[in-house]
Amino acid sequence: MGNLKEIRTRISSIESTQKITSSMKLVSAAKLRRAQSSIQYLRPYSEKLNEILGDLSTASASLENMPLFEQRSPEKVVLVVITSNKGLCGAFNANIVKAVNHLVESQYTEQFKAGNLQLICLGKKGREQLSRLYPVMQSNEALIDNPDFTEVSAICDQLTQQFLKGEIDKVDIVYNQFLNAATQRVTVEPFLPITNIASEQETASSNDYIIEPSPQEVLEELIPKIMRTQLYKTLCDSIASEHGARMISMTKATDNATEILRDLKLKYNNARQSSITNELIEIVSGAEALKG
Repeated sequence: MGNLKEIRTRISSIESTQKITSSMKLVSAAKLRRAQSSIQYLRPYSEKLNEILGDLSTASASLENMPLFEQRSPEKVVLVVITSNKGLCGAFNANIVKAVNHLVESQYTEQFKAGNLQLICLGKKGREQLSRLYPVMQSNEALIDNPDFTEVSAICDQLTQQFLKGEIDKVDIVYNQFLNAATQRVTVEPFLPITNIASEQETASSNDYIIEPSPQEVLEELIPKIMRTQLYKTLCDSIASEHGARMISMTKATDNATEILRDLKLKYNNARQSSITNELIEIVSGAEALKG
């Protein structure tokens, strides 16, 4: 009977876990729909802004004089790392940590050894793991649960000012790009200096535009908005990716719990049947002994 009690306890425990994972799957699915809708509406706007940037860039003869386009030796580097605040989302956060480690080892080893590499961590999980390895200049966990364009703009403006003052030379963003509910792609995206210039094919068409007051003046007004939108888009991408990863992870956990429950219930029924059979044998044996 002790074995039966142990199996019943395990069945009860796994059923409780299954209810939790199933509820988390439903919650993640609902959040994913909202986050997916946000990123799908934002992407065309961001892509159009980048297209305009490319057209204006090719039309501007004095682009090299604009400080945010200045390509210089990356002696001081900042990595903006976007993760989640919570776990139970598969390898979502682990992949970002691996990507940061690989990026530092492959490109920024000298900067790290010289103490010129810093991180901005958006998300609790990234801060907890990466702060043990690299200096973190700033962290923000609230943005993951409640993405706010104003706060994102403040971070963007801070990085821009530091770049203009020469306090940093390069900024990269490391995040999970949302492809679909089941697929997220770890992406390292250059943020500063600005590099998204139009291709030669776009150049031919952009020469037909008449831009007033001048391409450079329009660029100076437009670039801050484009950069804020870019950073906000990466945050929304990461949030949608997190909910997708958690939904898939909880779906697999629920399916695994169902399989384990099926095996345990079969094992329990076999053990119970065996126990009843043994009891019947003992009763029959005792009755036969009394007859004798």
